Amino acid sequence: MTEGVIWAILAGLMLGLYALPEKFTKGFKFENTWGLFFMLTMFVVPVIASLTLIKGFGQVFGAVPTDVLVKMAIASFLWGIGVMMWGKAINHIGLSLGFSLFIGTVILIGSVLPFLVDGVPEQNTFLTIMGGIVVVLIGVIANGKAGLVREADEKTGGTPTGEEGKGSMGTGILIAVVGGLLATGFSYANAVGRPLLHEACQAAGNADWVTAVAVMFPIFISGGLVMAAYFAWQLGQKKAWGDFKTSHFTRNLVLILVMAVFHYAASALFAFAAFKLGGMGNTVGYAIFNTACVATAIVSGIVTKEWINASSKAKRFLYFGLTCMIAGIVIVAIGNGLS
Repeated sequence: MTEGVIWAILAGLMLGLYALPEKFTKGFKFENTWGLFFMLTMFVVPVIASLTLIKGFGQVFGAVPTDVLVKMAIASFLWGIGVMMWGKAINHIGLSLGFSLFIGTVILIGSVLPFLVDGVPEQNTFLTIMGGIVVVLIGVIANGKAGLVREADEKTGGTPTGEEGKGSMGTGILIAVVGGLLATGFSYANAVGRPLLHEACQAAGNADWVTAVAVMFPIFISGGLVMAAYFAWQLGQKKAWGDFKTSHFTRNLVLILVMAVFHYAASALFAFAAFKLGGMGNTVGYAIFNTACVATAIVSGIVTKEWINASSKAKRFLYFGLTCMIAGIVIVAIGNGLS
């Protein structure tokens, strides 16, 4: 179990840090950076990794029933839509509240969803795990409150927040929650596909960890269809296709490729962690994975001085939220140990 917890935390750390290289790109619009990123992370990296690392690639996927692959594809497609909706929610309600609502929904629903596939554990195990998830959610809510207080502080102090164009609060909240619900398709796809893909990988003579690579292939390809279509449309709308012709292209490509590899590796590590965590791995791993991701993003924000001008009230909410999230991870891990 300890190994699985460590892998889940490491996966969350990688996901929380993968976007850092984006700060060093030059000459690209938002659409150029993220359009290229999603093309690399959803198609190029998974295809190369799968064909290179999975022994008997065709044999493995040929052994999995078509209905299972279809379920994975549909759930992953919904995950892609959910991620896109999160980006739209931020336009309405800002990063802090949008992130809090989206991730809170993802952690709650995405952690409970695997019970529908794997079955509900014994009462003491179930209640302990759910108790830990509730503590995590309290932390997420506190972080959202910290972000709102910080935004209010910045407006009062005349510091631009970069969110003056926000739309309807009610619409934004609805989009964030619905997006979070759809994004839990990632958790469902992993839960429904991993057991059979693991058997197929083992039959083809692959190591245990290769299953994680196999699971990510249909998830990323299916989810990537949504993201590729969305950013192709956005590049056209913003007339940004021409911005790829820049002297900084090679530098940007390398930085974005690093982002893509980290993002893909984080997701694959989560799948491996879920396997190592045993029967409740999908639930426990998903909660730890997403919580570690949010905690890492918060800490990196503190380190990069994003909160340096925040009031003491905002910082108290932030530190309280971070503490709750860490405590929640510990409780969830203990609950998994009871199984």
